[in-house]
Amino acid sequence: MAGRTRRSAAERRSRRYRRDLRWSPYAYIAPFFLFFAVFGLFPLLYTGWAALHRVELTAPTDMEWAGLRNFTRLLGDDFFWNALGNTFVIGVVSTVPQLLMALGIAHLLNYRLRGSMFFRVAVLTPYATSVAAATLVFVLLFGRDYGMVNWLLGTVGIDGIDWENGPWSAKLAVSTIVIWRWTGYNALIYLAAMQAVPQDLYESAALDGASRWQQFRHVTVPSLRPTILFTCVVSTIGATQLFGEPLLFSGSAGASGGADHQYQTLGLYLYEQGWVNLHLGRASAIAWTMFLILLVIAAVNALIARRLRADQ
Repeated sequence: MAGRTRRSAAERRSRRYRRDLRWSPYAYIAPFFLFFAVFGLFPLLYTGWAALHRVELTAPTDMEWAGLRNFTRLLGDDFFWNALGNTFVIGVVSTVPQLLMALGIAHLLNYRLRGSMFFRVAVLTPYATSVAAATLVFVLLFGRDYGMVNWLLGTVGIDGIDWENGPWSAKLAVSTIVIWRWTGYNALIYLAAMQAVPQDLYESAALDGASRWQQFRHVTVPSLRPTILFTCVVSTIGATQLFGEPLLFSGSAGASGGADHQYQTLGLYLYEQGWVNLHLGRASAIAWTMFLILLVIAAVNALIARRLRADQ
């Protein structure tokens, strides 16, 4: 009788162990999916539903079916195309120099330098700086009357520039903020990838008489192709969602992005439609348009990555 009881208890412990072994992994990852469903999936689906309705911020529960009207209206909206063009220009002007500078900085940090840890922390400092603080400092630097940038231009005989109100100067100023904040972050990503490149490749290139520049061109850059593609995609996504820098660059202009909307991005245009003009349906349509643009970028990234793997 006692032996049967012990066997029964052992069987129960064995069943509990098997159940624990089977279901514990799902219990561990369940909080992530729960929070993702509440704060990620549900807002995405609800925004898509709101994009198909005419709904105002003053009465968010009163929805009037509009179908694809909010989307087709964007096609004829000059302000939308202006914001899309501004987003593209600022994205290109900020991303290309940013990644080139990051690649160069990472190449320098990849060599053994005194105080290399200090320099690695220093290049990451701009990333740790808040958007508000960084933008306010650059507003002072690009000031029309007393800004340091115009002062430096004046020392070489160039007249001061009205950075905020110029159609191209404003985009350049906003792009400069983005470059300053994100160059160090990308440099550390490149540095980590460079340190994973086998030293045998550099030694073989050196034996063949390759200079450091030739080693960088023919060894480092080809080895970093997947990382470079990754940073290009991430930077493009960040440029598509650019919001804080242009919003704070001119406190008086607010979400309009300048007096003539000269640096209004898609993020600012979404904010203006939803929280200034109170048109939540239109804002939702803009949000989903941005989401579709990002899906296209992701698809292009997948095709390029597949081609790179095929070429290797």
